[in-house]
Amino acid sequence: MTQTPASTPSDFLAIADMVRQHAQACPSQAALMQEHPDGRLETLDYAGLDGLMDRVASALQRDRVQPGHAIAICASASIAYAAVFLGALRAGVVVAPLAPGSTPDSLARMLSDAQARILFTDASASATVAEAGLGQVPRVALDGSAAGQPLAAWLARADQVPAPVAVQPQWPFNIIYSSGTTGSPKGIVQPHGMRSAHVSRGAVYGYSPDSVTLLSTPLYSNTTLVVFFPTLAFGGTVLLMPKFDAAAYLRLAQAQRVTHTMLVPVQYQRLMARPDFDAHDLSSFHMKFCTSAPFHAALKADVLQRWPGGLVEFYGMTEGGGTCILDAHLHPDKLHTVGRPAEGHDIRLIDDSGAEVAPGQAGEVVGHSAGMMTGYHGQPEKTREAEWFAPDGKRFIRTGDVGRFDADGFLSLFDRKKDMIISGGFNIYPSDLEALLREHPTVAEAAVVGVPSAEWGETPVAFVVPVQGQSLDAVALRDWLNQRVGKTQRLASLHQVDELPRSAIGKVLKRELRERLGQV
Repeated sequence: MTQTPASTPSDFLAIADMVRQHAQACPSQAALMQEHPDGRLETLDYAGLDGLMDRVASALQRDRVQPGHAIAICASASIAYAAVFLGALRAGVVVAPLAPGSTPDSLARMLSDAQARILFTDASASATVAEAGLGQVPRVALDGSAAGQPLAAWLARADQVPAPVAVQPQWPFNIIYSSGTTGSPKGIVQPHGMRSAHVSRGAVYGYSPDSVTLLSTPLYSNTTLVVFFPTLAFGGTVLLMPKFDAAAYLRLAQAQRVTHTMLVPVQYQRLMARPDFDAHDLSSFHMKFCTSAPFHAALKADVLQRWPGGLVEFYGMTEGGGTCILDAHLHPDKLHTVGRPAEGHDIRLIDDSGAEVAPGQAGEVVGHSAGMMTGYHGQPEKTREAEWFAPDGKRFIRTGDVGRFDADGFLSLFDRKKDMIISGGFNIYPSDLEALLREHPTVAEAAVVGVPSAEWGETPVAFVVPVQGQSLDAVALRDWLNQRVGKTQRLASLHQVDELPRSAIGKVLKRELRERLGQV
């Protein structure tokens, strides 16, 4: 299903050049803000950001880091982090933002894969970096800690001007490492043109120099970057929260008159559950965004009812390809969906043989758009596995998700294809069972996985988190569910847990749940 092609600017302009334009037009406008643990609010204006980017770019050129070479950043979100990222882009250098929570082995493999010339880090990642044994890779500490050479000492002098670099849209912008729930990091190479496509739709969402965007998700996540870069490209202010805290988030949002934000579903859930949520003045909000994990219809409805401003859900992949957009405030009757294909995006559904399914049937979601990854860095086989080509040769990216379009062109998702359970020859969608479990008054969260069964091939097992203050009888809850589903959907067992294992951006790690049962 395809939407009408979107208009695109005739002349490509790199994001780093957009920052320079704002620095020249509105030098004292706040570009980046960050609240420190002591309550101090640090601010860097556009003139200061532009100057710091020049110093980063000059230092990289001094160290012979050339366009197309990569640096890595493994640290908590901060103004220094953002400035290094942007300064590297000005030099045509590729940025590999890495998770501080990575295992030492995973961190070492990602750095080796990216061939990072310099590692920028901080105290939050120092133990992992030390254990990873990174050999001769130079380290620069963003926070003045002992994690590496101090950033202030590494930077070029303020009077140095970097050699100009004419960044091209096909050049690699960043390498986002996405292990998903498989545990095997894959470097997703995104070109400057892909980021430009994200920026080009920013006007639709009201980004402007008056925008204040509050971000509490990490800067190594594409979830954050799809909002971070458009805010700066339109001359707005980004307010960084290095660590999410619901009470602090609401306080900052009210005090700074925040207009835009990106949150993952579990963060919306925690904010809406706070008894003092309605006591905060959030009338400044213009648009709220969500992506990265299933966003349940009831939670969307609660946000729409109690939180001013629009609500937009993005469905897509870091790899790019197709994106669906749900303007929830405009389509309150479609909250069970992830919306319709974005303009210029071609979304189709295919079966196991790679053929497109008939209208109204379910299939794996594949997508094509102007914003697509070049490929997985150094892994051509994985890249080929992620691609699907239409009969006319058009390239699509496979999502691994199973969905169906309704008569109005809205896409409903059922599950990850790899998470679908096949029991006795029947397909079981864990999301169906999870939704039913959440209807029980004692259940706050639920996740269902498939485990091997000698009789059925696979059988579903549930993990549930009880509502705070509620007692939960696992056997009785299992029986309650099994009375309400078909024979093939019945749970073999149900386990109570204090919390579900999640990634930093809120995705439930079902692989870890299977491992708890001794199933790989």
